[in-house]
Amino acid sequence: MVERKVYISGEMMPESQARISIFDSAVMLGDTATESTRTFGHIPFKLAEHVDRLFKSLKVMRIDPGCDAAQMLRITQDVLKANLQCYTPDQDCWIVHNISRGLSIAGSDPTKTASGATVMIFTQPMDLRSWAGFYTSGCHAVTAMSRAVPAQSLDARIKNRSRLAYTLAEAELKLVDPAAQGVILDIYGNVSENKGGNIFVVSDGVLKTPTTANCLAGMSRATALELAADLGIPTEETILQPYDLATADEVFFTSTPYCIMPTTRFNGMDVGDGQVGGVTKRLLGAWSARVGVDIQKQGEDQL
Repeated sequence: MVERKVYISGEMMPESQARISIFDSAVMLGDTATESTRTFGHIPFKLAEHVDRLFKSLKVMRIDPGCDAAQMLRITQDVLKANLQCYTPDQDCWIVHNISRGLSIAGSDPTKTASGATVMIFTQPMDLRSWAGFYTSGCHAVTAMSRAVPAQSLDARIKNRSRLAYTLAEAELKLVDPAAQGVILDIYGNVSENKGGNIFVVSDGVLKTPTTANCLAGMSRATALELAADLGIPTEETILQPYDLATADEVFFTSTPYCIMPTTRFNGMDVGDGQVGGVTKRLLGAWSARVGVDIQKQGEDQL
């Protein structure tokens, strides 16, 4: 069996040999920018846009990755090319970037390092089994007790590797329903985001989603808005509250792996008629047509 390759700071190596120091700022401080892209038919989807967003995060974090965006894109394509032989023709993969500040120096200044940035790029199989059943049945969306980190403290548009706030929220909502998918609110009680995606509602024919004032400017979020425009579905980026999800005709999540995840229950109540909605189905169908892969079938085939 051919082993996948991993890129770490200028060197391509077998996955089993990939190592970073326990003193790296990724470990010591959770000080890491990240991006996750997926392929469709082995072709990366919006990779250039993901790399562009990565560099925006790095700029705000004041991390120099040691290369420009064009070079990072070429390196990433090389990593994917080196690993494609590990995936069957009908199997897609993640492409993950993790970039930390480098080796931490113990002391009063956490921005000081003993090395340049640690650049980590790898691929992994796209495992959709956790979400695939929701394409037909819809998921149960549940609000967590914990709130999103305020944008005044950490702007949600900085895509970073610290998942603690999301993980705590997930632990809370799983107490309600082990299969629940999270809706995280901001400190004002407005809908923010999911642990790894964005949230949409359909009300009276209008597709609505929170503004990026309190949530990640997701690539899948942008794609859903683009597809809605192509289909002539009116859209609105606005403030949403739990009331809006409870009274919506349709609700769904968007994220890189599953693209669109229908929601048929919210906090124990049916969303609309309790079935996957027509607008949700149209958008998912348009997404499949755009990428040349039946997204729902690909997920369900893994079950």
